[in-house]
Amino acid sequence: MSTNISLKHINKLAIPALIAGVSEPILSLTDAAIVGNVDLNATESLAAVGIVSTFLSMLIWVFGQTRSAISSIVSQYLGANKLDEVKNLPAQAIFIVTALSVLIIIGTYPFAKSIFKLYNAQNLILEYAVNYYNIRVFGFPFTLFTIAVFGVFRGLQNTYYPMIIAIIGACANIILDYTLVYGIADLVPAMHIQGAAYASVIAQLLMAVLSGYYLIKKTDIPLVFSFPFNKEINRFLLMIGNLIIRTIALNVTLYFATRFATGYGNEYIAAYTIAINLWFLGAFLIDGYASAGNILSGKLLGGKEYNKLITLSNSLIKYGIAIGLLIGLLGAIFYYPIGKIFIKEPDVLKQFYKVFWIVLAMQPLCALAFIFDGMFKGLGKMADLRNLLLISTFAVFLPILYVLDQYNLKLIGIFIALTLWIVVRGLPLIIKFRKEFFPLSQKN
Repeated sequence: MSTNISLKHINKLAIPALIAGVSEPILSLTDAAIVGNVDLNATESLAAVGIVSTFLSMLIWVFGQTRSAISSIVSQYLGANKLDEVKNLPAQAIFIVTALSVLIIIGTYPFAKSIFKLYNAQNLILEYAVNYYNIRVFGFPFTLFTIAVFGVFRGLQNTYYPMIIAIIGACANIILDYTLVYGIADLVPAMHIQGAAYASVIAQLLMAVLSGYYLIKKTDIPLVFSFPFNKEINRFLLMIGNLIIRTIALNVTLYFATRFATGYGNEYIAAYTIAINLWFLGAFLIDGYASAGNILSGKLLGGKEYNKLITLSNSLIKYGIAIGLLIGLLGAIFYYPIGKIFIKEPDVLKQFYKVFWIVLAMQPLCALAFIFDGMFKGLGKMADLRNLLLISTFAVFLPILYVLDQYNLKLIGIFIALTLWIVVRGLPLIIKFRKEFFPLSQKN
């Protein structure tokens, strides 16, 4: 069966995926916006949320790679009209990743204070970070479960139900944040930063329940774990292993960026928290088209439709750059009001405005990197992604960060290093993709 790669079909996949993709950064952005406007220790509270969000994002990105691996395998078998051969794989993958998440809680909960000291958190920021994390970490298994189910839906070329689940979860989180952080007179006590953590956990639980419900009711994929292991379990685990190494390298970048920002002072880590969370939001917006590339490229590879694979890549480059430019333009128009959404502290806003323009300028470059990152995941080429992240992190980002720190550029230095890191992540993927698949498309 020929695969549809028209703009209409790409948007049908990309727009729901885009909406679903922003659910996790919206959880952190909502916490940051609401906690950053509390009357008591707003700067310290925002800094604590930023540090914990960075650490949790690391864990989610490392262990949430199940989504890409499941999506890649399922979409390839769908393209080859052999889906029945991997129907029991998703339940096995979901069981494995959920079990790992429980081990993560056991391994990090007792050591939260030591973990956040590594981010240079001290005094009140450290206290708030530990309090926030020790609640929010219990949402981790629910998040990984949801991410894995989203991977199944993506492999089946369906991004509609993940979108519905994400919308409900994001709305629930916003309502719960306001209710639990500020409280309701005579009904709900104000819980400050702990309220934001409880709001996120409840929203994550809700999304997990809905994910399980839709998977059972709307697909033929079973959710019950069973033996024997599927024949693709070894390839799945190898993909996960490569993606975990890749994601650890990615999070080394985020760790050092956060550590340096924290070391510059409270106003710097608070400003960095706003900027990096907005960068995450932009990344996830672009990720809608990266997800479409992920979903369609796996199916096209399975069906050996190489001509369409090249056409798809060309189309996604255009759409991604256009979205990146649009995000940059909107950010420029609302440059100053955006910062004031998150905090009113003049010292924090001053540092934020110094670097926000770099975040906006990065968006088209991010589009190229993320779209081809998504396509390579769909193609199952996880080893290439692993190697490139290792090079861009250890040979590009870290040396540049340390050099610019010596020139006392502070947050500007961090975001310049991130920009060059993105460039090195994206361009080699484009070159390798065209070198491999353009000759195959000519043979078609």
